[in-house]
Amino acid sequence: KNTFLSEFHSLEARYRTDAPNIACHGCEDVRTSSHCMFSKDLENCYRCTHCIACQHCSNLSHSRGCQSCFGSSHLIDCRHCSGSAYLILCVSCSDCTYGFGCVGLAKKDFHILNIEYPRGEYFKVVERLKKELSIR
Repeated sequence: KNTFLSEFHSLEARYRTDAPNIACHGCEDVRTSSHCMFSKDLENCYRCTHCIACQHCSNLSHSRGCQSCFGSSHLIDCRHCSGSAYLILCVSCSDCTYGFGCVGLAKKDFHILNIEYPRGEYFKVVERLKKELSIR
């Protein structure tokens, strides 16, 4: 048992340092990723395009600072979000658009801290919050 696990962990460690990037195009500082394009500082990503500093994401576009997100676009510093767009600092949201600081929402639009806002007011509050939190 110990010999098997030792060998397994050794293989895993070698893979992390030696794994190739497969079919990535126009990328910089991308590790163990495949089919990514025009992205920078990705790790373990698949089919991400125009992304920066993302980890363990797939089918993501125009996003940055995300972890374990998939099938989404225009996310900033989100984790575990899927099928969503235009989220900032959100966690575990699915099929949402325009969210800021939301957690665990599904099929919601224009929410801040899980509270719904009218569209016009949402953008005003988000602009203020982005300045206060130094999010560009």
